[in-house]
Parts: sequence; C-alpha cells; structure tokens
Amino acid sequence: MNTTPARLIMVNLDCQDPRELAAFYGAVLGLPVTHSEADYAMVSDGTTSIGFGRVPDYTPPAWPDVTGVKRYHLDLAVDDLAEAERDCRALGATVPEFQPGGDRWRVLLDPAGHPFCVCLTGQS
Repeated sequence: MNTTPARLIMVNLDCQDPRELAAFYGAVLGLPVTHSEADYAMVSDGTTSIGFGRVPDYTPPAWPDVTGVKRYHLDLAVDDLAEAERDCRALGATVPEFQPGGDRWRVLLDPAGHPFCVCLTGQS
C-alpha cells in the first residue's frame, strides 16, 4: 500500500517549439518521443513523462536571475561531466557563463533557454 499522497507522473515545460524540445530531451535522456504536434510534445519512459507545451511569445528565464522568480530546473545524473556537457551541446544545449557547481555539476541551457544541471552520479 502506497503511504504517500501522490506520485510524480509528468513535468510540463513551456516553450516556443515543443517538437524541438521533445527531440532534445528524448536524445539527452534516451527516451522516446511519445507525442509530437506543433502545440504539444512529450517524452516518456512509460512511468514518468516530460511534456512540452507551446506558449506564444515564450521568453526563457534568465540565468542567473537573482531578482526574478525561479521557475524550476532539472538535475540529470551523469557519470562524466565533460562528456555529458559535450553530448548535450551537440544536441543543442548551450553553456551559460555563471557556473556555481565547480567540479560537481554544470548548468546548461536547453534549446528553449531552460536551465538544467548535469550532476555527477550520486551528487545532485
């Protein structure tokens, strides 16, 4: 019997191009794109999904923006930071100048400008 009141089934991210972001995260996470339309796309492992919804005139969050409201960020476990950064950049991620993680994690920006972190396995 489950003693928690809820379980995570999906995270939805606003963006300008849902298909592009689903393809990006599908490649980064090794997940299939399970839905792909102009206004909404999704990747899933069959248990947990990430959805991407088109928002007209979408503006990405600034990184770092200490005066703004932080929306969210994803932490992704990796075995090698340099390799993960290289692979994510090849898929369309960019690397912001501000990097607070030192040798333990790196902040990257997905193609829509959302920050996400690649973290050494066990150190997120």
